[in-house]
Amino acid sequence: MLKRLLAGWLGLALMVVSSLGGAAEPAHYKIVTGPERGTYIQIGQDLSKWVAQPVGIDLDVVASKGSAENVQRMRFEPGVKLALVQSDVYQAYIDMANAGNPDAGTTIRPLRLIMPLYDEEINVVVRADSPLKTLTDIKDKTISVGLIGSGTAQSATTLYHLMFGQSIPEQNVVHLSNEDALAALIVKKVDVAIIVVGQPAKLFNDMNPELLQQIRLLRVDPAAPETARAKQTYFPATIRATSYPTWLKEDVPTLTVKAFLVTYDYGLRDTVGNLNRFADSLCANFDNLQEHGHPKWKQVKLELPTLVRGWKYYGPVEKHLRACLTNRSAAMSATAATAATQGTPKPRPTCTEQERLLLLCK
Repeated sequence: MLKRLLAGWLGLALMVVSSLGGAAEPAHYKIVTGPERGTYIQIGQDLSKWVAQPVGIDLDVVASKGSAENVQRMRFEPGVKLALVQSDVYQAYIDMANAGNPDAGTTIRPLRLIMPLYDEEINVVVRADSPLKTLTDIKDKTISVGLIGSGTAQSATTLYHLMFGQSIPEQNVVHLSNEDALAALIVKKVDVAIIVVGQPAKLFNDMNPELLQQIRLLRVDPAAPETARAKQTYFPATIRATSYPTWLKEDVPTLTVKAFLVTYDYGLRDTVGNLNRFADSLCANFDNLQEHGHPKWKQVKLELPTLVRGWKYYGPVEKHLRACLTNRSAAMSATAATAATQGTPKPRPTCTEQERLLLLCK
């Protein structure tokens, strides 16, 4: 009932919009995501297939190093209209802008949020034979923090600073891609590889099983003072054994960072119109994303929570999404009212012998 009501309202809205813009050339946009075997690129592919295509937007999914590069490309590269960005990277730009860095201000202040997505797990990986047991043991170790320009690099360095009150010593920092970091870990060129990726990640599930058994994850110690300091920015989470059944024997407690869908404060009529159609399609096809897309979509809520200071939603899209939320709420109320008027079905009498013979009893 709810899906039919929503589909009818949103389908009509999309038909009207499509008919008004039927003569226009299809929009060719880009969304910048993350590494080829990360979660971001799969989320981008889902948005392209289930959200952009139904309303005639050709959304090219572009791989990148990660969030910091995405912010730069979102701001300055022609054709990039959408980006996936970690919350700590976005906040780092705002903090630097507020501290007086003009380049950070020029970069971040025109950017706008479309909606929050899901949490990305911080995977702190060591060799299987490593003596390290928890995150608090990584101090003064050689650490691959991710490529410069990646969200992983921002998260790794921020996490270390929060836990230990100092930066990672320069001689201990290595900037490698996720794949290269795991290879360097196995051959003992680094002690720790920090990888920020949403579970289940192709990076781990595509690994050779023999190599996978040579690495393991460090656990968060909930009682450690370093963990309490890390929770100023990051949140507790669990890497589930079911996400990596050929690797993990049990769940591993860790920390997470939020992922956001980001755009620019566009004012051109065509761009505003296309992004509004994208928003309507996002609402109309949200169930498809959760059913057919990456498992992380099941953690996404179609909502627009209050933002922290310095963060702003993109106004035109916000109006469309809030209208969607209102109509979804009305449809849910209508469904509940219908169920209430129908009342509770009366219990059936005990099965007769004839019903049992005909397999009609339940």
